[in-house]
Amino acid sequence: MIFYILYRIGHFFAILLPKRIAYVIACTIADIYYRISYKDRNIVKKNIRTVLGGSVSENDLNRMAREVFRNFAKYLADFFSFSKIDEGYIKRNVKIEGLNNIDAALSRGKGAIILSAHIGNWELGGSALPLTGYPLCGVVLTHQNKRINDFFTRQRLAGKMRPIEIGISLKACYSVLKGNGLLALLGDRDFTKNGIRIEFFGRKALIPKGPAAFSYRIGSAIVPCFMLREDGDKFRLVFEEPIYPDHNEKEETALISLTKECIAVIESYVRKYPTQWFIFKDIWDDNGKDMRPDTII
Repeated sequence: MIFYILYRIGHFFAILLPKRIAYVIACTIADIYYRISYKDRNIVKKNIRTVLGGSVSENDLNRMAREVFRNFAKYLADFFSFSKIDEGYIKRNVKIEGLNNIDAALSRGKGAIILSAHIGNWELGGSALPLTGYPLCGVVLTHQNKRINDFFTRQRLAGKMRPIEIGISLKACYSVLKGNGLLALLGDRDFTKNGIRIEFFGRKALIPKGPAAFSYRIGSAIVPCFMLREDGDKFRLVFEEPIYPDHNEKEETALISLTKECIAVIESYVRKYPTQWFIFKDIWDDNGKDMRPDTII
């Protein structure tokens, strides 16, 4: 219940206030939480060390960890204000690169999997694409609290992305791709306990196999996509070259190969933007524990 109340308060102020002021308030709250949340702070610092290979000083590590909390707070402020997002906002604030890669993927008639990660502002990216003329469905986590779940659904619909809840997603996902549509998935944290355990930044982690499975079984291309926060709180939405399934391989082998190829792209962006990677769990040591968060991620 407390999270729902906090989200409603955040939504109220994000709608009421100019973005600049909403960001200042969000970052102030983030700084307070950073200081009092020993557990989350240490997990974030540990994750950054893993991403950067341990070659970072304690001062830099503290600075980057604090920036993670601030960037996540801005992400929430953006998410809460989705009803204010329109085509004009996207044109003013988002630079889009690589739309031709989506066109190339869709030209095959088998849909396309838009693969992202918990980096930058993936939710805003899910709004920018439909407002650019590319309808999008996205698989989302079903939250245990119905009020929170309904709130997130309303926000995503306000952002023009059609959410597909993870618990009932399989049939709907196949339908989207077979209709030559776009299906958005996140590929850096598994919530099903049915993922593939592969190396992620040099350590074994449970990674979602859904993107590879849909790609192999339907023939859909995977288009890695990242919505990155730039200077001045503008954004850059990048679509990388499509990744195609190899049907000369058996399914089990192909799923591992595809997942490794996708993870390599995700790793390259997380290394470049470590303060925009919002993972507040130890995904290397959790062994599938604590997979159903009550928070937005």
